[in-house]
Amino acid sequence: MPAVALVTGGSRGIGLGITRRLLADGFAVSILATREEPSELLESLDAPGRVRYVRGSVADLEDHARFVDDAVEAWGRLDLLVNNAGVAPSVRADLLEAGPESFDRVLGINLRGPYFLTQTFAHRVISLGSSFAERPRATVINVSSISATTVSTNRGDYCISKAGVAMATQLFAVRLAPEGIVVYEVRPGVIATDMTAGVTEKYDALIAEGLAPINRWGRPSDVAGAVSMLASGQTPYSTGEVFHVDGGMHIPVL
Repeated sequence: MPAVALVTGGSRGIGLGITRRLLADGFAVSILATREEPSELLESLDAPGRVRYVRGSVADLEDHARFVDDAVEAWGRLDLLVNNAGVAPSVRADLLEAGPESFDRVLGINLRGPYFLTQTFAHRVISLGSSFAERPRATVINVSSISATTVSTNRGDYCISKAGVAMATQLFAVRLAPEGIVVYEVRPGVIATDMTAGVTEKYDALIAEGLAPINRWGRPSDVAGAVSMLASGQTPYSTGEVFHVDGGMHIPVL
């Protein structure tokens, strides 16, 4: 029986890159996403019996148990949760003009949802009762953003949501360590996806001006590679770590 991964938002963008990489690594993958089941996409993944699709939203807590239980019923185990689903503000509004509707939406999907899904996942892993000693019982990987520490005053709600994900990573890392569950944060920088498509010219210019030492856009496959490494079980004595996938953007340069 292959190891089992749950990936939120795993049908597009960074999430799809993660799904493809985990399948290549031999995982069975269950995707949680809001669109109707994309049959063409599932066929293109070409992994019969190793891909499931649950239609739902990470923001809806009632969908969490359904997502987790579906994987357990199909494959009998849980090994990895990738909290990837996230949204940007519908409108980039100045901090003094931004409204509560956007704040609630962004925080609900980016922070509240993953927080409680991690709780549900952890309870289910513990109830399954698998042993752990040399390797973790399970792994949680939170996909956050360079915006956890880098200020954008026209995306305040997004920055706060990702800063919250960073703290949630630390909290769950400490709480779940005695249960044999390790927790990591992958922190992407500027990644070419539909989320950044509307600001391509802005980031093209910033990258050309030296935004990061590695002078190019990031790709979903770059983030997927980090997830793959952390999900491999090769770092069993590490938890709460932050792995940057930003071309070195986070490094202070004088």
